[in-house]
Amino acid sequence: MMAEVNLRFPDGAIRPVEKGTTGKDLAASISKSLAKKAIAMMLDGELVDLADPIEEDADIRIITRADAEALELIRHDCAHVMAEAVQELWPGTQVTIGPVIENGFYYDFDKAEPFQPDDLPKIEAKMQEIIARNAPFTKEVWSRDEAKRYFSEAGEDYKMELIDAIPTGEDVKIYKQGDWLDLCRGPHMTSTGHIGKAFKLMKVAGAYWRGDAKNPMLQRIYGTAWAGEPELKEHLHRIEEAEKRDHRKLGREMDLFHFQEEAPGSVFWHAKGWTLFQQLISYMRRRQQAAGYVEVNSPDMMEKHFWETSGHWENYGENMFTTELPDERVFCCKPMNCPGHVQIYKHGLKSYRELPVRIAEFGKVHRYEPSGALHGLLRVRHFTQDDANVFLTEEQLEDECLAINDLMLSIYEDFGFHEIVVKLSTRPEKRIGADALWDRAEAVMADVLKRIEAEGGDRIKTEIFPGEGAFYGPKFEYVLRDAIGRDWQCGTTQVDFNLPGRLGAIYIDQNSDKQTPVMIHRAMFGSLERFTCILIENFSGHLPFWIAPVQAVVATIVSDADDYAREVARKLTQAGLRVETDLRNEKINLKVREHSLQKVPVLLIAGRREAEEGTVSIRRLGSPKQEILPIAEAIKLLTDDAVPPDIRRAQAAQKEAAE
Repeated sequence: MMAEVNLRFPDGAIRPVEKGTTGKDLAASISKSLAKKAIAMMLDGELVDLADPIEEDADIRIITRADAEALELIRHDCAHVMAEAVQELWPGTQVTIGPVIENGFYYDFDKAEPFQPDDLPKIEAKMQEIIARNAPFTKEVWSRDEAKRYFSEAGEDYKMELIDAIPTGEDVKIYKQGDWLDLCRGPHMTSTGHIGKAFKLMKVAGAYWRGDAKNPMLQRIYGTAWAGEPELKEHLHRIEEAEKRDHRKLGREMDLFHFQEEAPGSVFWHAKGWTLFQQLISYMRRRQQAAGYVEVNSPDMMEKHFWETSGHWENYGENMFTTELPDERVFCCKPMNCPGHVQIYKHGLKSYRELPVRIAEFGKVHRYEPSGALHGLLRVRHFTQDDANVFLTEEQLEDECLAINDLMLSIYEDFGFHEIVVKLSTRPEKRIGADALWDRAEAVMADVLKRIEAEGGDRIKTEIFPGEGAFYGPKFEYVLRDAIGRDWQCGTTQVDFNLPGRLGAIYIDQNSDKQTPVMIHRAMFGSLERFTCILIENFSGHLPFWIAPVQAVVATIVSDADDYAREVARKLTQAGLRVETDLRNEKINLKVREHSLQKVPVLLIAGRREAEEGTVSIRRLGSPKQEILPIAEAIKLLTDDAVPPDIRRAQAAQKEAAE
């Protein structure tokens, strides 16, 4: 009698089958229709080949192309087909690695000649041929010697290195698709035909082997693949829209900032960009003051031993800028503000009655990023955080985390972000502090996460990311979804039971004993540079009127109206608006086009008639309509529009209280 294993299906049904039954056999035994559609299976939560034998009791689910899990397989298989296509077109090209990434895949190639832009359509056409062959994917397990001998004879030097990197005792897996094969962990679908036609090769880029600049430069081809044509079309539209919204392009057009090689990863803010930056700081300053924070400023450079004590040197040292003075003292540019805030907290003995103590700083921090990782305002080496650290008792921790959460959600709402994901990241492998402290911190944050989910309604989602916390404590990350469906990680709340003790922070409890406070690291915009980028791209440069660096331009139709235009601009400026004039001897249509390109929200047009009547013609960005108003009414209209949302709420509350 054959041995049996018990399989539990998603509906709870348990079915005994012969040990060694494959997923393909199982699907066929259920129905012919399922056997045709099945491409893989989930065994105890792990995605595996449909041809794998089932050797023990397990939870099982047959995966079809309609399931969400199929998308990763489609992309993985598409990468293999791309590699085969390249080697068919250019024999002698070496293939290295080809992982699935967000929205697609890539493969790195060692090819004698560089790929040309018109090579991508050729590769796509060859891929269509391979997919049409519908060759089965089959897995074989080879000995190390057999695998090395095969790839050595094939001239695949990189595969030899990959085989050497496979841990002892782990199988060397080879996947074949027809006559072509590659070293791969798997899994794969049952055949190339399941990939479909919804894929596109996007670009060619350089990439060092193993990401190390000391290694050979390879050529990387990026591709995207989806379950169907509508999803591919939507993705390509998002990319096209994202290119239009690229903050680097809009930053040039709007004259906000620039970068240059002499200061890699550092922003040169122009006057308009710096005005926008300061508007964000002013807004956040008001919100923090209202929430009970005091603003401080800590040194940009401190001695190395200070960072060794804090734990940053051990856990973050490779990302820190240092300098050695003639007296051999080594100083570090601060990568974070928190150790400086501890020093400020320590000046003056604190009672438990004074806690929480909330310290905020718009501090510029300095972190080394490899040059290849730098990307506009998104990834820089020097940036400003709306940073704060809260010192409190363990009993106050849950309420404070919830108060910070409410403040963050309100801030994101003010900037038009309504879909938020709150992620709890737990202890990483490389960390400081005893496990007991981590247990306490994670338990509190897990409870807070449940309350955030319960109180957040449909617009707030929550997730848990094991192992992704900071080295000193678990954290919440706030992820915003923008106007075209992209996700951006912004604010963080990080609980720290470790740093205050390492740096000697204390408070006096109700029994007159010394205690170590808990510390919350908190940033709401995160990096102001990054948040500025997110705003520019989310609004496609058409920023909300209240933070636009230039809110209005007074443009003349004829030179006879120049004096009147200057007077209008003066009155608008006196009313608190940010205004420029355009008195050039150019046609008004040219002026409208140029200021529209610079995303100026409002144009006030003045000609002879407006000067005679004391009016202005108002044209808003993106609208073909014009409105003619007396200057006093125009000023009131625009100053009302320019009130920041937090001040507007405060005014409404005062009015309601007065009534």
